[in-house]
Amino acid sequence: MSQPPLSSTPRTALHRGRHRGVHDRDALHAVLDAGRICHLGVIVDDVPRVIPTSYGRIGDTLYVHGSTGARSLREAPGREVCVTVTHLDGIVLGRSVFHHSVNYRSAMIYGTPRRVTDPEEKLAGLRAIVEQLAPGQWDAARPPNRKELAATAVLAIPLDEASVKIRQGPPVDEEEDYSLNVWAGVLPVRQVFDQPVPDPRLRPGIPVPRRIAALAADGEP
Repeated sequence: MSQPPLSSTPRTALHRGRHRGVHDRDALHAVLDAGRICHLGVIVDDVPRVIPTSYGRIGDTLYVHGSTGARSLREAPGREVCVTVTHLDGIVLGRSVFHHSVNYRSAMIYGTPRRVTDPEEKLAGLRAIVEQLAPGQWDAARPPNRKELAATAVLAIPLDEASVKIRQGPPVDEEEDYSLNVWAGVLPVRQVFDQPVPDPRLRPGIPVPRRIAALAADGEP
């Protein structure tokens, strides 16, 4: 079922490259679900700080986590933050330097995070983060114990205010430059999984799980 459109706000309205904006929530979910690392922007001591971190999504809530000792996570609840996720899909090579670009999918989210204190939601948020990185891993690994949960902060960020921007296709050169003897086009970029590397302390006889081997064989994250 298609999701309702994203509501434009003064902060999410696109002023440049408006034709690249995508305004439905399905597109936002797709960009988020295809990624594994986001960048969380917070203000600490009146200075911007951008932190790369893993994340997970449940419905229209984004979950991030970190140490309870991290100031960025301690100060974020109750303050507005900005989260971005970007996929680089290609290098766009134009006939002129000015018209070089990149093909990409990106999402920008504004919101006021809340610290998750409900035990069930905290576990659900952590599960979403782990499953975003490696599907099936939450059920395969030991669950967090009480001490580990106490040392971990989980933030929930609503997806109420967000924008999605996508560029695809060839370079767009000046009309007179199409006659230049310069190669132009797109150099595609993709991220792939390589063969799993076992922990040096892995006990003998433990094979690579089928789901991990399948990810490596498929290559695509």
